[in-house]
Amino acid sequence: QVQLMESGGGLVQAGGSLRLSCAASRSIFSINAMGWYRQAPGKQRELVATITSGGSTNYADSVKGRFTISRDTAENTVYLQMSSLKPEDTAVYLCNARIATRNREYIYWGQGAQVTVSS
Repeated sequence: QVQLMESGGGLVQAGGSLRLSCAASRSIFSINAMGWYRQAPGKQRELVATITSGGSTNYADSVKGRFTISRDTAENTVYLQMSSLKPEDTAVYLCNARIATRNREYIYWGQGAQVTVSS
């Protein structure tokens, strides 16, 4: 099991930057993949970016070149650096962790961090 605690959301003007943090309660090397998803009002939750335990990253096309996912293994924390923010990036951003065992995959979610981008 793992607990995830997000921080760093807020209000920013279009073109600005924010950094989200997701602190895990266990070593992130023991977590197969961590990532960020977002959900805007009235819309489905969508993938933003992921990073595997081996360090491989993946991004949604809508954020490529603007967002960067990274990690601090000593702090068991994953970050999402968001730059050139647009109003359409406004959403609740949720940290996600996936732990795979031989029999099943466990998925955990943080409580979410609100990001609001004003035009």
